[in-house]
Amino acid sequence: MSPNRTTLRRAGTVTALTAAGILAAAGAASAHVTVHPDSYAKGATDGVLTFRVPNEEDGASTTRVQVFLPTDHPVLGVLVSPQDGWTAKVTNTKLKTPVKTDDGTITDAVSEITWTGGKIDPGHYEDFNVAFGRLPDDTGRLTFKTLQSYSDGKTVRWIEEPTGGEEPENPAPVLELTAKGAAEGRTASASSSAPTKSAEDSASGASDDATARGLGVAGLVVGVLGLAAAAFAVARTRSTGGGDA
Repeated sequence: MSPNRTTLRRAGTVTALTAAGILAAAGAASAHVTVHPDSYAKGATDGVLTFRVPNEEDGASTTRVQVFLPTDHPVLGVLVSPQDGWTAKVTNTKLKTPVKTDDGTITDAVSEITWTGGKIDPGHYEDFNVAFGRLPDDTGRLTFKTLQSYSDGKTVRWIEEPTGGEEPENPAPVLELTAKGAAEGRTASASSSAPTKSAEDSASGASDDATARGLGVAGLVVGVLGLAAAAFAVARTRSTGGGDA
């Protein structure tokens, strides 16, 4: 085999491996549990939080989802929406510091919700809707640590909080709480348009996610093709130079 062909073959192999690695990384980065919307006003009332759980495994189904709600800044009046095929277990915990409301003093709040009995197949996701009566007004962020268990016995712990602006490997779902005046309009909009389990809503959410991932992957592919073109040009120049000598 000529040096020119060997160089081109090696360049093509490196390019293919690079593309495969980039695409795999792009897919893995988007496969974590998230909460929607990602922000609400402090002290917001009568809203809905949707926990989106994608299946990141190729050969196993998600069979259990555990979401832990903070009790140092509790979410009050939690109600779980019925979910086809799933059974929800709600765990209450006595609060160290009771919360005073217009309706009286609250001494306990939901600390954990566990869904079992259903399954999320590979390449699919499930939305779990949780209604609330009131969000806390004394913090700027709520972290919902989540455990995702699979049919092969594996459990992924989505419990890490971002530090230094970088996303951790297993990030927990985070809800930002903004100043009341700055986000009242957005809160009302988010509450009225909270996701439901209709096929139309699920398809819309999947389309938005797929579009964002597609644009990112397209950019990466263009970069990889640029590397391939550069490698080809170098190899061709070497071949031409060798013929003149």
